[in-house]
Amino acid sequence: MIEEQPKCQYCNSKNQQCTEPAGQSGLCFWHDKDCDKTGSDVKLRLEQYAKNGGMLQGLCLKQADLANIDLVNHHQKMGYDFSESDFYKANLNGAHLFNIDLTNASLMKADLRNANLNCATLHHVNLLGVRWADSKIENIKIGKRIRQEVEAHQANKSKQLQESLNLFEQAEEIYRDLRKHSEHEGIFTMSGRFIQKELTMRRFQMPKYSAKRISSKIVDLFCGYGEAPIRIVAISICMIILCAFLYTLTGLSYAGEIQKFDPNASLSESLQLFLSCLYYSVVTFTTLGYGDFTPVGISRAIAALEAFTGSFTIALFVVVFVKKMTR
Repeated sequence: MIEEQPKCQYCNSKNQQCTEPAGQSGLCFWHDKDCDKTGSDVKLRLEQYAKNGGMLQGLCLKQADLANIDLVNHHQKMGYDFSESDFYKANLNGAHLFNIDLTNASLMKADLRNANLNCATLHHVNLLGVRWADSKIENIKIGKRIRQEVEAHQANKSKQLQESLNLFEQAEEIYRDLRKHSEHEGIFTMSGRFIQKELTMRRFQMPKYSAKRISSKIVDLFCGYGEAPIRIVAISICMIILCAFLYTLTGLSYAGEIQKFDPNASLSESLQLFLSCLYYSVVTFTTLGYGDFTPVGISRAIAALEAFTGSFTIALFVVVFVKKMTR
């Protein structure tokens, strides 16, 4: 009676088991981290393994020579799923990886020069030390946070402060590399997002209540480090409405008569007063100053502060908007 060869013990996140024959470790060649993948035949074997429908999740491909490999799932809507696979220091120079799924994988120190990663899914991937030169990265899906950023916040919550700082530093390096490469490729919308993340990671490395960190946070809130002009518009609108409400309470002078909120006034009169104050707030914020309304008492301090803030905010908006448009 022929004894059946044991199957690989690897199971993916969906509890599906690999059907390849197992070695002495209980794992197949592709899933065994101790199997040498540096041979020149690995590239062709992997291409064939993928075409034959082998389980591609969780592969251990450390230092594998996969230069110019074709891992495109041709004539199929979905790309190959290499999630949770390890490509540490793998040579993927010139590799064809269009639409590949690398969720939870590791590309640490991988050589991706000249590789085609268009439409690739890189959610929660370790991208530390990746060589990006001349690679194609249009429409890649990074996710809201990279792996190091997520782990840094988790370490911070666990009070592992030094580990958190190290991870934030790694996250900053990864975002900086992605920003530089996307700028080189002319993908400025993507590079804008990466520079925001890069500077945010740098902020998290500063002492919590330091002046530098607070000022950095203010710049982020106002304009997203120069990449979000719409934030300036939103803050301006909020400032105008807030000041209009304060003018309603503190009063304005019109034709020699003080106009101020009266709890006994009718709803229409109160609404008319607020609209007048809103008009004055817009005029003050934009520093037009028609002179029909004038501040009195505390309103003078509010008007001075609003005028200063308005002139600064408008100038900031012009700078940020021009920066975005000229790119």
